[in-house]
Amino acid sequence: MPGILLGDVFPNFEAETTIGKIKFHDFLGDSWGVLFSHPRDYTPVCTTELGQAAKLSDEFKERDVKMIALSVDSVEDHRGWTKDIMAYNQEDPGCPFPFPIIADDKRELAVKLGMLDPDERDKDGVPLTARCVFVIGPDKKMKLSILYPATTGRNFNELLRVIDSLQLTAKQRVATPVDWKPGDRVMVLPNVPEAEASALFPAGVYTKELPSGKKYLRYTPQP
Repeated sequence: MPGILLGDVFPNFEAETTIGKIKFHDFLGDSWGVLFSHPRDYTPVCTTELGQAAKLSDEFKERDVKMIALSVDSVEDHRGWTKDIMAYNQEDPGCPFPFPIIADDKRELAVKLGMLDPDERDKDGVPLTARCVFVIGPDKKMKLSILYPATTGRNFNELLRVIDSLQLTAKQRVATPVDWKPGDRVMVLPNVPEAEASALFPAGVYTKELPSGKKYLRYTPQP
């Protein structure tokens, strides 16, 4: 993704959205943020994705994560589309949509943030916006980026799992192993000396014996 790398300060762009004009850093405040893009309004995969994101919005809120979507259509189109999304979710008519959608009808943000999918094009031959996910920390730095092609829908439960890991490892000197989920044991970072590990993790540290004799697989209950 050209221009934005992990650890970079995320651009403080201004944009029109379904809740009015925003400045991105002001919108985030001191919260975490997740920005996810969509190829177009009134399209099938995007509708299922935003429907699932809306269903899980309370889960993101519990983690102090502000959600915001982006699609290359107008605010007016977004507002009409959200009615379809809520109907897809079998919500009552008039039920408010739980997070804003950025209008990027000129594709300026999609270009700036490296969101275009060169292999998928609309009926006019214009590249579609890919399905990007950016997670931004309270320090406004990018903590995670995932780039899906326009043809593949995302797993928002996996995104919640990743955010749980990011928030845990931001505070504790641990890493989360393969398929980790909250409550599972975690791994002590290799740069934590053995004597220090005992003090940091009073619940105990278990070291897996390996043929190499190297003591790098160290587990501890989730702090």
